[in-house]
Amino acid sequence: MQAVAKKLDEQDCLASFREQFCLPEGVIYLDGNSLGPLPVAAKQRAVEVVTQQWGQDLITSWNKHAWIDLPQQCGEQIAPLIGAAPGQVICCDSISVNLFKVLSGAIRMQPGRRKVMTTSDNFPTDIYTIEGLSEQLGEDRCELVLVDEESIEAMLDESIAVLLLTQVNFRSGRLLDMKEITRTAHAKGILVVWDLAHSAGALPVHLDAHEADFAVGCTYKYLNGGPGAPAFIYVAKRHQQQFKQPVSGWMGHASPFTFGSAYAPAAGVKQNLSGTPAVIAMSVLEAALSVWKDVDILQVRQKSMAMGEFFLECLRVLELDSVLPCVSPSAAKERGSQLAFRHEHAYAICQAWIEAGVVADFRAPDRLRVGFAPLYISFQAVWEACEKLKCLIEEQRYLEARFRLQQTVT
Repeated sequence: MQAVAKKLDEQDCLASFREQFCLPEGVIYLDGNSLGPLPVAAKQRAVEVVTQQWGQDLITSWNKHAWIDLPQQCGEQIAPLIGAAPGQVICCDSISVNLFKVLSGAIRMQPGRRKVMTTSDNFPTDIYTIEGLSEQLGEDRCELVLVDEESIEAMLDESIAVLLLTQVNFRSGRLLDMKEITRTAHAKGILVVWDLAHSAGALPVHLDAHEADFAVGCTYKYLNGGPGAPAFIYVAKRHQQQFKQPVSGWMGHASPFTFGSAYAPAAGVKQNLSGTPAVIAMSVLEAALSVWKDVDILQVRQKSMAMGEFFLECLRVLELDSVLPCVSPSAAKERGSQLAFRHEHAYAICQAWIEAGVVADFRAPDRLRVGFAPLYISFQAVWEACEKLKCLIEEQRYLEARFRLQQTVT
C-alpha cells in the first residue's frame, strides 16, 4: 500500500497547497472536519491585525483597513464555494445564532403553517434551536417534527412550514441529495434551510442551482478560519425583500451611523448583521479564505473520495475492517469527506491514536470519526496512520486506563 500511496501522491494536483498550512511535525491530522489547521496567511494576518491595525492605527482601522466591510467581504469569498451568486452570503455570529435568525424569518414567511421538520440524527444545535423557538413562540406557531433520514421525502406534506437539514451527517458522513429533497419540498410549499457545516470546503455545493431558500454554515472546519470563527448565512435573493430576521441589532440597520432610535433593516443579506463584528476573528478568516481563490472544488471532491476509498482499502489490507466496521455509506459519492467506524472502545482507540501522532475524533456513543481535508493530507500520511492504528489495536494499547478517562471535550 505504501507504493500505491506514493503513486497517488505523485499524481496529486493539490499537493502544493500543503505549503500554505502550518502543520506540526510528526502529526497526521485527520480531524480537519472538526477544526481546520492554521493557514500561513491567517497566522500572518493575525499578527498584522493585532500589532498594526489595532496596536497602531486604533479606531481609524474601521475605515483605513475596512473593518466595517469584513462581514460582506468574507461572505463574498465563501459564496463561490457554496454555489451562490454575489449578494446572498454574509459572515456573522455562530451557526446556532444564525439558525435562530433564519428559522424565525422562515416561519414568519409561512402563515398558516407551524411545523419545522428535521432529522432525529441531526447535529444537536439544529434540533435545540427549533426546540427553543417552539418554547418561545408556542407550539401553535412552531412545532418540532423529527424524522429518520431515510423518511425525509416520504414525510413531507403541506402542513410543514420549514425543512431544516444538514447536508452531511456529522456522525455517519452520509450526504443528502440537496437537489431532489429541495425540489420535493418546494412542490409542497415548504421552505428549506440547509446546514453546510460539513459541506463548505469539502465538496461542491449548488445553492442557487438547486434553488435552496436559506443556508447556514461554519468556517472553522474545512475552511480553516480558526476556533470559533464567524459563521455565515445564505438568503436566496428572491426571498430577501420578504425575509426579516428577529435580532435587529445596529449593524443590521440601513444606516447604523445615523444612530436613529427606530430600526430600519438594511437591504438584502446585510440585514442579518446584529452586533459589532468580531474584527480579529473575521480578519483571520478573510486571510484563511484567500487559500481558496486558486482551488478547484471539484478536484477537492475527487481527492476526498479517493482518500476515503484508499483508507478503507488500507484497513482491509491490515485486516482491521472487521475490527472497525464502517457505518458510513459504502459508496463514496453518497458521503461527505469523512468516515465513521463503530467500536465499543472508540473513545479510547481515538486517544491512543492521538498519542501515536494521528489526530482523529470520537462521537458518542461509539464512533471513531476520520476526516479527509485534501488540501493538506497526503496518501502516504493516510497509510502511515493506518499502520499506527493496526499497531495500537494489535497491542491492545487502548485498554490502558488513561485512554478511557474522558476529557471535557471529546
